[in-house]
Order: sequence, then C-alpha cells, then structure tokens
Amino acid sequence: MRTLCLAVAFAAVLAPRAPAQTAPAVRGMSLRQGAVHYGKWLTAGAAVAFTAMAVHEHGFSHRDWDNLLVICRSSDNACARGSDGRYLRADAEFLYERSIYYDRRANRRILGAQGSLLVTAALFIIDLSGRNAEPDNIPFRPLRVTLAPTSDGAAVGMRIAF
Repeated sequence: MRTLCLAVAFAAVLAPRAPAQTAPAVRGMSLRQGAVHYGKWLTAGAAVAFTAMAVHEHGFSHRDWDNLLVICRSSDNACARGSDGRYLRADAEFLYERSIYYDRRANRRILGAQGSLLVTAALFIIDLSGRNAEPDNIPFRPLRVTLAPTSDGAAVGMRIAF
C-alpha cells in the first residue's frame, strides 16, 4: 500500500502544470513529460508482469490444494484435525500450509498489479492533459454523408477523410 501511495505521489509531482507565463515552444519533451509518457508504459508492463506472477503462484497453490484433497479422499480419517486445528498427518499439514503460502503470494501480486494499473491510468490521464499544442481530433468522423435538395431531385454526397 505504501508503494502505491508513493507511486501516486510521484505521478502527481510529474503532472504537467500550466506555465506562469507563455514561453516559446521547445522542440521535444521535458524531463517531466518524458517520465510521464514513458512511465505509463513501464507501469502497464509492471501490471502485466504482476498478473502473470500471480497466475503462476495461484497454479502452485491450486496444485497443492488438489494434492491435499487426494489425501483427504483416500480414507475417512486422513484429514482428521487435532485440538489446535492442524492436520494430524504431517503430509496433509505440509500441503495445506504450502497452499496457503502460495495463495498469499498470489494475493500480494494481484494487489501489486491493481496498484500498477491505477498508476498507469493516472499517468495516461496526465499524459493526455499535457498535450494542448496538438490539434484536437476528437470526435473523429472519417465518413460524412450529405443530402441536399436540387431542382430535379436530391444530391447525395460522401466524403471519406484519412
């Protein structure tokens, strides 16, 4: 959680601000614009990587849980628990603990992926808000169809913009 807060604070520092006075346009990007522009792809890659690691860890957890179920289905008392809640069989307890271990690792990686995705979204928004000098092309209408009345009927026109 602390990493997420630091990442959001970092993104806020890098957010482009309106200049106090109009300065001549400088060709290229400033350090702040470059960090935001390329940082959004870095954090997007981190979100994908964290998700892939979470899937990997979940696979380990699922495998150990399935092995525990095989032990539990082998006999009626194979998964008996003691007064402390632990399995009486050492192999069953080992599989349970390892399944929990990998599940917690997967959960932490999912949280990392979600945090990275939040930072990525913030950086995309910051990057879009800093591009005021370029012409606005939203909404993009590549196809226009016109209909105009004429003295002998109607004129239909079509324009496709590239």
